[in-house]
Amino acid sequence: MINTNPRKRIRWRAYLLVCLVLALAVVIAGRGAGRWLVRQDALSPADAIAVLSGSMPYRAEEGGRLFKLGEAPEVWLTRAEVPVAELQKFGIQYIGEEEYSRQVLLHLGVPDSAIHILPRSVVNTEQEVDEIAEEMQKTGKTRIIIVTSPPHTRRVRTLWNRLVGKKLQAIVRAAPEDPFDADHWWRTTHDTFAVIREMLGLVNAWTGLPVRPNI
Repeated sequence: MINTNPRKRIRWRAYLLVCLVLALAVVIAGRGAGRWLVRQDALSPADAIAVLSGSMPYRAEEGGRLFKLGEAPEVWLTRAEVPVAELQKFGIQYIGEEEYSRQVLLHLGVPDSAIHILPRSVVNTEQEVDEIAEEMQKTGKTRIIIVTSPPHTRRVRTLWNRLVGKKLQAIVRAAPEDPFDADHWWRTTHDTFAVIREMLGLVNAWTGLPVRPNI
């Protein structure tokens, strides 16, 4: 069906224009794009550590390290949405990524009582930010350390500023063991796709999140 809503058409045109401008900027900036995406906050004690889904085991490993350093008394894990019902039709029992991350944390010495898996499943970073902020409000927490992959840090900060603002404080940290090569990102498909994905995600955030997750 053709979209006849003029506001939506204008929004999409703006989004596509920004994408084209961004693509040109990436070509011009070239090698500096990977380094620019890595944006960390100064580390300080918090009420909890939130480990975002993806990039196993590096994010969970950093969450465990920060816990052992005494930066926070709890570690939260987000729950990525998976086709559990579809797999069950074939008799396949799926163990979610959050369970593997929990095992990593336990192996690193984090007590099971300090590990909290957030209740709702999420499909993208936008929903992860919403879920973390909601859990903070529910439990009366005001400061959280969010652990993610290096090229994902700038987008996490951008989404937090847009969706949560200054009501709650987030400290965004990168998992140092993640193999992303910020200085030579164009040399591998993994890093190249990471840069492209993060750039497009930033455009979506800057233009008001016109591209919505599948729900």
